[in-house]
Amino acid sequence: MPVQRLNHAVLHVRDVERSISFYTDVLNFRVNHRLHADGDQVPEAAFLQAEGSSNDHDLALMQIEGPASPQSPGRRPGLAHLAWEVDTLAELRQIRGKLLRAGLLTHEIDHGTTASLYADDPDGLKFEVCWLVPADRINEVTREAFAPLDLDAVIARFGTDLPGGTGSCAPARH
Repeated sequence: MPVQRLNHAVLHVRDVERSISFYTDVLNFRVNHRLHADGDQVPEAAFLQAEGSSNDHDLALMQIEGPASPQSPGRRPGLAHLAWEVDTLAELRQIRGKLLRAGLLTHEIDHGTTASLYADDPDGLKFEVCWLVPADRINEVTREAFAPLDLDAVIARFGTDLPGGTGSCAPARH
């Protein structure tokens, strides 16, 4: 698999504000951008950068509501998913094919600044494989939180071999 690096981690947390305080005060992260809750579709969320990072976000915090139960494991604090980064859209397409053949691809999302595939490992742990729009081309896209991914359209726009943004995303525009 052509994964190059870990791009970010997403954590489910009970209180986004409390978690922001911890990660900014104790570990010197900074808030890059926020999403405010929009019913059941978009949770309260914060996207943080590590000190010295130029990545769009190194850590995402997603607030969860309601009681935890075996039927709703997403309602427990903890790791939501890890995001692995690839260098080119050709590599993303290759991984997409492998995930489809294995029956593991759960969904595909265009985040505007990233093209992302989501899957579960054999233990049900969620992961993302993403390609980042290069920093010098970031103004060509709009930031969509959760639009369906049309990988062929992204490839038509950027080509298969353009190196991705590798930790150099421009700050989010909100």
